[in-house]
Amino acid sequence: MHPATASSTGSRAAREPRVAYIVDDDELVRSALGSLLRSIDLEVRAFDSTEAFLAAPRADGPSCLVLDVRLRGQSGLALQQSLLQLGRPPIPIIFMTGHGDIAMTVKAMKAGAVDFLSKPFRDQDMIDAVTAALDSDARRADAERKLLALRSCWNSLTPRERAVTQHVAAGLMNKQIADRLGIAEITAKIHRGQAMRKMNSRSVAELVRKMEALGVVQEPHFA
Repeated sequence: MHPATASSTGSRAAREPRVAYIVDDDELVRSALGSLLRSIDLEVRAFDSTEAFLAAPRADGPSCLVLDVRLRGQSGLALQQSLLQLGRPPIPIIFMTGHGDIAMTVKAMKAGAVDFLSKPFRDQDMIDAVTAALDSDARRADAERKLLALRSCWNSLTPRERAVTQHVAAGLMNKQIADRLGIAEITAKIHRGQAMRKMNSRSVAELVRKMEALGVVQEPHFA
């Protein structure tokens, strides 16, 4: 990735608000939690039901969900399963409950919950859990943006440039690549250089790492 691209990515991440969603049917809990999380400069969006949360738009920046297990209507655990089935972008979930048990905790954690806090909990425990969840979501979103940019770079390669990179990844030199593809050595060198430039790679090792990240490294087919 060019420095300018990396810089703009970092600037965008810095501008994006960090959002904590709260789903709890107790108004006092929503109010107290909202005040606590706003005190650490988070944007807070609170809902009294899972249905209201699902109907609301998702923020673009890092976010997490502080979710009560026992709710009127759909339970918190059921919402967790619904989010998985809907295929929405993953959101770190911090469960809270006054009636938790080991089986419930295990089920939530196996489904991807990042923490499970029993009421009453210390304010600092909630702050720590939410901060860790938001940091995790920011890293996930950044990794997805980088992979999307990398995919765009790969898609910009011509079929011949992709063929050359497959041979480069296999460890072949320009002369060997030229022989395999039935082209002049200088042509193989040009395609290789163009591919390296489009993939923003300064070395073969960097190019191969990016190809591996995209899952496009494969054994070249030798006719």
